[in-house]
Amino acid sequence: MARNLERRTKLADAAVKVLAREGARGLTHRAVDAEAGVPKGTASNYFASRDGIVEAILLRIGERLQPDPKLHDSLARRTPNIELFAAYLRDIVRRLTTDRDAAIALFELRLEAARRPEVAEALTSWRRSGLEADVEFNQKMGLPGSPSDITLFHYALDGLILDQITVPLDPDADSYEAVNVLVDRIIGGKGSVSD
Repeated sequence: MARNLERRTKLADAAVKVLAREGARGLTHRAVDAEAGVPKGTASNYFASRDGIVEAILLRIGERLQPDPKLHDSLARRTPNIELFAAYLRDIVRRLTTDRDAAIALFELRLEAARRPEVAEALTSWRRSGLEADVEFNQKMGLPGSPSDITLFHYALDGLILDQITVPLDPDADSYEAVNVLVDRIIGGKGSVSD
């Protein structure tokens, strides 16, 4: 059973890489097999359809982008305030820009969702669950910001991440400082966000 899970993870990681590199049109069972270095037909044994590959990609991206428990434990011990809110957002930016393939694959899926209702359905559910979890986390941690603020941050960070992983408007821009400015402007506060 563990070997099957290990192989499934390897295939899902390969699918993320193929999607990030080749786009949705290049995402085939054969391409996933080749990227994973497994015999032809292996991916189709694990993912019966292309929609199955998309579901596996979303699951795997969610796993890959999980926060570092040690960092979150450390952050959770701090006083809930605007600076802590910004620190959590900077961590999200770090994770997405560090795992570039996962971030690009997510944007590729969003483009594919505009053309394929099945992808739109899976991605919409995945994204809305993420937003709900973020709102719940924010409230549980006593952080500033309303549910509508959290939605605004999703919009803003999507644009920031897309800029950073593709063709940056300003290659020298500091994405963490951009997060600080966004937090100051959307949530407000006394003074500026620092950290």
